[in-house]
Amino acid sequence: MDAVAPSSPSASSRLRTAAFAPIGDEGRTELVETRLVQAISAGTFLEGERLPSENELANLFGVAVVTVREALGALRYRGLIETRRGRHGGSFVRPSRGAVEAVNAQVLKSMPRVALADLGLHYEVISSACAEYACLRATPEELAVVHEVLTQARDLPPELWRRRITDAQLELASLSQSVRLTSEHVRLQTEFTPLLALQDADPKARRATHDALVEQVEATRRRDVESARRIVRETVRESVHWLVAYRASL
Repeated sequence: MDAVAPSSPSASSRLRTAAFAPIGDEGRTELVETRLVQAISAGTFLEGERLPSENELANLFGVAVVTVREALGALRYRGLIETRRGRHGGSFVRPSRGAVEAVNAQVLKSMPRVALADLGLHYEVISSACAEYACLRATPEELAVVHEVLTQARDLPPELWRRRITDAQLELASLSQSVRLTSEHVRLQTEFTPLLALQDADPKARRATHDALVEQVEATRRRDVESARRIVRETVRESVHWLVAYRASL
């Protein structure tokens, strides 16, 4: 089985690949808009970063340029991007964490509770499988890289913290050395991370997630499969429980 290197391609690169996977025959404006919102919400693009051009996005998604143009217009209306003219112009992510949170909250509010629980279950199963095989295959040097990412992330502001935590989660998944498991984890991460980001304003929830990842790295270092799987299960279930309660408050 082919190995998946923990640092090549980068975690953000893998997220971008998943976010821009071809949409095909269902290439409606709403689907393009949803993919772009997920990419921005997941931290795939940070404030001030330039999105690919309309032509590049159309090629990546497999849709017409006019579809992309309409989707970008919807994002501008939501306050998620701004368009700059000129030689170095394009569509740029706006420095508006509040706008991103509002979009994520609306997505959560419109999601049926059973769909949220099912998404959490799917994420839990794939993440647990990745954790198990990482225990069997990861090297101390690879785990040291993930541990360093977590150490550097601890005191970052929420929006930067989320991106680094996502990096750590994807790196841990890639240590399973399973291309199929890692690819599915990346796909789910682009869908679930925007919802998880709603927790980031809660310091207690953010600290619990961070500490759980540190514990997972240590369990993986010990090759303790049961502990690693348990940590993943409990973390995902606690996040889903938090999201269900938050959804009820909206």
